[in-house]
Parts: sequence; C-alpha cells; structure tokens
Amino acid sequence: MAVPKRKTSKTKKAMRRGHIKLTMPNLTACPNCGELRKSHMVCPSCGFYDGRQVVAVKNANN
Repeated sequence: MAVPKRKTSKTKKAMRRGHIKLTMPNLTACPNCGELRKSHMVCPSCGFYDGRQVVAVKNANN
C-alpha cells in the first residue's frame, strides 16, 4: 500500500487546488426592465422570460 513519506505542505496543497474557486455568474440585462439577471432565468424584478410575463411579481415600484 502506498503511503506518503512526508506530510503534504500547505503550499503544495494550494497549488494542487488552484483551480477550485468560486466564479461570478454571467449576468445579462433584462430586455424588458433592464435589471441584471442570470441568463435563461426568469427576471426576478419583472417576471418576464422570453418576451412574455411568466411570473406575477408584487413590487412597490410597479
């Protein structure tokens, strides 16, 4: 059975895990209201998706 001879240092561990990180989601402007939203998702501020009202949203500004 293979057993490491020495403890893996923090630096070596960090180098190996360098690609594991959080990424920002790609946000696009809603064509209806202009708010930023995730692509292929219903706009949380106006409820529109693909040019039509999908979800009824209760807002103070509408």
